[in-house]
Amino acid sequence: FIANYKEIYSEKCKQKNDMAQRMNTGLDKLNEASESVAVLSVELVDKEKELAVSSVKAEKVLADVTVQAEAAEVAKQEVQKKKDKAQSIFDSISIDKRIAEDKLEKAKPALKEAENALLTIKPADIATVRKLPKPPHLIMRISDCVLLLLGRPLNHVEMDPDRPCVKPSWSYSLKMLSGGNFVQSLQNFNKDTINDEVVELLEPYFDMPDYTLEIAKKVCGNVAGLCSWTKAMSAYYSINKEVLPLKANLAVQERRLEDANESKMLAQAQLDAKNAELDKVRKLYDDAMREKKDLENDADTCKRRMVAAKTLIDGLRGRRYDGQNRARSSKHKSRGWLVTC
Repeated sequence: FIANYKEIYSEKCKQKNDMAQRMNTGLDKLNEASESVAVLSVELVDKEKELAVSSVKAEKVLADVTVQAEAAEVAKQEVQKKKDKAQSIFDSISIDKRIAEDKLEKAKPALKEAENALLTIKPADIATVRKLPKPPHLIMRISDCVLLLLGRPLNHVEMDPDRPCVKPSWSYSLKMLSGGNFVQSLQNFNKDTINDEVVELLEPYFDMPDYTLEIAKKVCGNVAGLCSWTKAMSAYYSINKEVLPLKANLAVQERRLEDANESKMLAQAQLDAKNAELDKVRKLYDDAMREKKDLENDADTCKRRMVAAKTLIDGLRGRRYDGQNRARSSKHKSRGWLVTC
């Protein structure tokens, strides 16, 4: 019986001691928690200070971002204005070009006729005409028309004694025909130099009944191509005179377009620089906001830990002393059982 009693007693003592040990351990943890709350309180104060500094920094960077964004928006609007201006000029040029091309399309038959007429003239034909002691009157009149178109000098106006027209300036025509590149000069002739005065001076020649390609072929041979060329140039001018103002305006507009494009490129470069500056300050702002967010998260975590620890401590504070008394009571009872035994 005594042996059984001792065995039971030893087991009970062990249980009481373990319980007392657990209570003491729990009380130690509560003490540690109290100390942790104190440490967390200090950390929270520090983090709130850092958070205040970070908020000020973020606000300052945000102000810089706002200024840069406004400047970039102004530059963007300026670029758009210049783009719109350049586009407007370009559209105007495109319209004038289409009108000019449509009008010149009507002149292509006359130009083609002039080109084909010049192809029929050979250097030998010109040489033959130069050697004629008394060239046909039609050849001389055709040569006068070529002189007028090329802007070459003619004799003073004098009526021809044999024909109802101005006396031809054959001496000047001979000088012109003697040029080694005469036909080539006609092929490269700048047709835009023809004007109303020249066409008006050509009309009396064209009104002569024998000034036709058919008669010229009979009288002049292949040199008759000059007759077709002079008439084709006059026909071309009747169309080109409407195109010339468009061409002049196009030249002015194209210069304006060049200036507008240069201005647009300069404005675009300024906008790119503004956007680059804006990107930099935006990155600074993003970094500042990220830093602020991290501090806010750390502060919130610290607060939650403090609240949890305080709640635990407040809930167990009333049981602290009771646990200590129970631990001491357990030890006393164990000694009492031992004495009784």
